[in-house]
Amino acid sequence: MKANLLYKFKQAYGEGLIEGVIWEVPDPVPPSEHPFKYRLVYIKNGKRIIGYDNERGKGDHKHIEEKELTYMFIDIPTLLADFKKDLDDINHE
Repeated sequence: MKANLLYKFKQAYGEGLIEGVIWEVPDPVPPSEHPFKYRLVYIKNGKRIIGYDNERGKGDHKHIEEKELTYMFIDIPTLLADFKKDLDDINHE
């Protein structure tokens, strides 16, 4: 099985830009155990404010401003909802 692109988006959001890609992959990206490779990001003034990804060797994690935090991946709808919640929280501060 080849990687299958499930979602790809790029759009203006507030004073910035959100962009994301989610792939279904034949084998998990270690140390993740699920069959998805993803990258979601919110950029404002050329700087990453929020980022979610599962980089090889790091597994599922998120970036909130300068902090890197472990992220517990459940499923794609939850991933998108968690990203949206962080967007809303950041934009209402």
